[in-house]
Formats: sequence, C-alpha cells, structure tokens
Amino acid sequence: MAKVKNEAKTEKQESQLTPAQPVVLSEMVNYEAGSVVSRTLAKNKAGNVTLFSFDKEQGLSEHSAPFDALVQILEGRAELTIDGKTVEAKAGQMVLMPANVPHALHAPEPFKMLLIMIKGLRTAKLFVDKN
Repeated sequence: MAKVKNEAKTEKQESQLTPAQPVVLSEMVNYEAGSVVSRTLAKNKAGNVTLFSFDKEQGLSEHSAPFDALVQILEGRAELTIDGKTVEAKAGQMVLMPANVPHALHAPEPFKMLLIMIKGLRTAKLFVDKN
C-alpha cells in the first residue's frame, strides 16, 4: 500500500474551505502516480473532512477508527473492505464505515473520495432501517 502524501499547505487557511465560496471537490486534490494523496479541508475537536485521491492499485491497509466515517466517492470506483465484506462504490455513492470496525480501501482504478469523520456521533444509528 502507498504512503499517504498530504497536499495541504502549511498555512492553516490554505488547507481549509473558504466560507461562502462554492468549490468543486474533485478539483481540490490531484492524482499522483503510484500514490495516495490527501488534503484536509476541515479539522477540529468535532471531527475532520479530508479529500483523497488514489492512483490505480493503491490503497489503505486495514485499520479501524474510534468513530464512524462516511466515504463519498467523487470520481472513479473504489473497493472497500469493511469487517471482511467487500463493497464496491462508484462516483455519487456514499458508504458508512462504522466505528471500531476494521476497514481497508483499494483502487481498482484511480478514484477520489471525501472522508467525513465526526467524533462522538454514532452515524450508524442514523442509517438503521426501522422497518
């Protein structure tokens, strides 16, 4: 698996979204050959929002996080393995990765994603089908 390269600048404002200004998320992070690139858009005690680009055949090895994470695929197609189950997601789709559950990501083709992690909120409860 590739080492994640962070595109964010050292100045705080350059790694944050500008208030009241629309942006095209997929244009805010670039692909780099043989790499995974990340750019933090927002980070505080409540959580963080990070853009990623994955070159073909790159990924993140299995790990877990202490809070739920939402992955929004912006471009391309991703394979996520969550608790041993492989899930394929493509542009326009979102996947929940529950807290404390092992997960990994793989790029069968180049893809970009937005990762939203909110500390203290169990988003899994929001998506439970009550029927």
